[in-house]
Amino acid sequence: MRALVTGAAGVMGSRLVRLLAERGWVVRGLVMPGDPLRARIEGVCEIVEGDLQNPPSLERACQDVDLVYHLAAVILSPDPQVFARVNRDGTANVVQAAVAAGVGHLVYVSSASVVYPRRTRYAQSKLEAEEIVKRASGLQYTIVRPTLVYDEQGGQEFRLFLDYLRRFPVVPFVGPGRARKRPVFSGDVVEGLARIAGNPRTHGKTYNLSGGEAIAIGELARLMLQHHGLHKPFLHLPVPLCRAVAAGMGVVLDDPPLNHYTIAGMINDADLDPAEAVRDLGYAPRGVRAGFAHCFPERSPI
Repeated sequence: MRALVTGAAGVMGSRLVRLLAERGWVVRGLVMPGDPLRARIEGVCEIVEGDLQNPPSLERACQDVDLVYHLAAVILSPDPQVFARVNRDGTANVVQAAVAAGVGHLVYVSSASVVYPRRTRYAQSKLEAEEIVKRASGLQYTIVRPTLVYDEQGGQEFRLFLDYLRRFPVVPFVGPGRARKRPVFSGDVVEGLARIAGNPRTHGKTYNLSGGEAIAIGELARLMLQHHGLHKPFLHLPVPLCRAVAAGMGVVLDDPPLNHYTIAGMINDADLDPAEAVRDLGYAPRGVRAGFAHCFPERSPI
C-alpha cells in the first residue's frame, strides 16, 4: 500500500512518514521546492517537490497512491489572504488531484479552532477546507482535529505561546484564564493518524485527536513556565481592551506580540473529547502533566 503525506518535512509530517514506513507502507513525502527540512525524511521515503497552489505538481504526487494524509497548511501569516489560498484552496487542489488519481482515502488534518464561536481567518479556512473534503465525490475521507500540539521541540503554536509567556516580567494575560484546553503530545497525534491507515471504520468520521487531560489555560501557562524553570506573576486584562490594543499594534507593528489569533487561542475552549478516537482507534493520549514530565524535565525556578 502506498501513502502520500503532504507537509512531510514538518515535525508531525516527518514523524508520520517514519511511522508509516516502519509499519510497511511505501511512503511518498510532498515538500516545498528547496525546503531545507527535507533532510528529516531523506532515505525514509520517496520525496517529491510540489506546492498546494500548483495543481500539476499535486497530480504527479497523487499518482499510484492509495491513501493521502493532508497535513500541509499555513498557521500564521501577516497576509490574511494566505489562509484562504493555502488552507482552503490548496486543500481543494489536493482533493481534486486525489480524485483524479483514483485515491481511495484522504485523511485531512484540520484544527480544534474550527469549533471556536468567533473564528480567526485561519480557523475559518480550516473549516471551509473540511467542507470541501466532505463534498468530494467518490473519495472516502477522515477528518482529524488536533488540539494544542507539543513535543520536545515545542510545536509551532506551543512555542509561540511559550515565547509570549517568556517575553514579559509580568505576563499580560488575556481574560481570566479559564478557557479549557487539552494539549496533546505530538507522538500521540501521529500514532492516532497512523492507526487510521487501512481502517475502513474511520471512513466518513471526524476524530478529535486531543490530549488525555483538560486544563484551564491559566494553569497551563503556569505549568509551561514551571517546566522551563520560570515563575512569573500574571496581569489579567479585559478581553475588549486586549482586542483594542491588538488592533492598534497591528497598524504600527509587523509582528505584534498581541494579535487576534493569540486572543482567540486564550479565550476559547478547545476541550475536545477524544472518546470516539479512543473507541475506534485505540487512541491513548497521555495527560498534559505526564507529557510535560516526558518532554520538559523541570528546571530549578528562576
